Amino acid sequence: MLKSTLSCCKIYISETRNKSALATIERAAKQYPDAAIVNKFEDETYNRVGYTLVAKSTLTPDNNNNDDSSSLKHAVFSMVKAAFEAVDFDQHSGSHPRLGVVDHVCFHPLGETCVQQVAVTAKALAKDVGSVLKVPTYTYGAAHKDQRSLDAIRRELGYFKPNAAGHHWSGGLESSVLPLEPDEGPVQVVKTKGVVVIGATKWVDNYNVPVYSNDIGTVRKIAKRVSGRGGGLASVQSMALVHDGVIEVACNLLEPSVVGGDQVQKAVERLGTEAGVTVGKGYFTDFSQDEIIKTYLKLTSA
Repeated sequence: MLKSTLSCCKIYISETRNKSALATIERAAKQYPDAAIVNKFEDETYNRVGYTLVAKSTLTPDNNNNDDSSSLKHAVFSMVKAAFEAVDFDQHSGSHPRLGVVDHVCFHPLGETCVQQVAVTAKALAKDVGSVLKVPTYTYGAAHKDQRSLDAIRRELGYFKPNAAGHHWSGGLESSVLPLEPDEGPVQVVKTKGVVVIGATKWVDNYNVPVYSNDIGTVRKIAKRVSGRGGGLASVQSMALVHDGVIEVACNLLEPSVVGGDQVQKAVERLGTEAGVTVGKGYFTDFSQDEIIKTYLKLTSA
């Protein structure tokens, strides 16, 4: 017997200042009304937009996605294709690191869905992006045979190193030859497109905390000490990013039910006090899982 569950996909595109390009990308998704855009988060300083899409996934008795009819995969592929056609990565600049026009795509299970189910969709999308759009594509998490992590790929590709003044990123990737072989697509990169990273993981929250300081070195130390990598909160990844007169500690919460935004906020405030800097109130860049489900059901019922 078939049953329906929900899958979520977050797409991060390196553009927000070109409104006509964003309109084109959003129209591409509307070709697949079963996959609804439930949230859009724009940041003009970072020059980055994040879309959250949700759709029902039809599962066979052996719990494999039927991707031939996956409206979520088709909607995301359509958006990715439109983004490559509407945005020139070599002209991009902003204060957020990025690897391509479509910097990052991640699938998450919602409700009763499991991560292995959305991984099927992620791998199918990666194959299409690599073979049809001819863009080097990397996979991570449950979409990769070795469960490779997102930050491991990013470190190998130099994601965290600014290449412009003022701790900004500008233009395409410096070399057409990639230091890490893609999982799908060509081994050489086109400057106007960059590369794509596609993964499947359990739910991740993104929480950013502003620090009122111009000293990037100090805030980087705070960001490192908050993270699991720096001996702080075990399921938190973080980095310091320049943003509108402040420096944000931008965090990925990999286990938000264990370590949430409140704990991150308190940790950054404590470390800020030790460093003699003022810390502002942080914010999430997306809805919670429950709010995303509610929003999707409301949109589809309407």
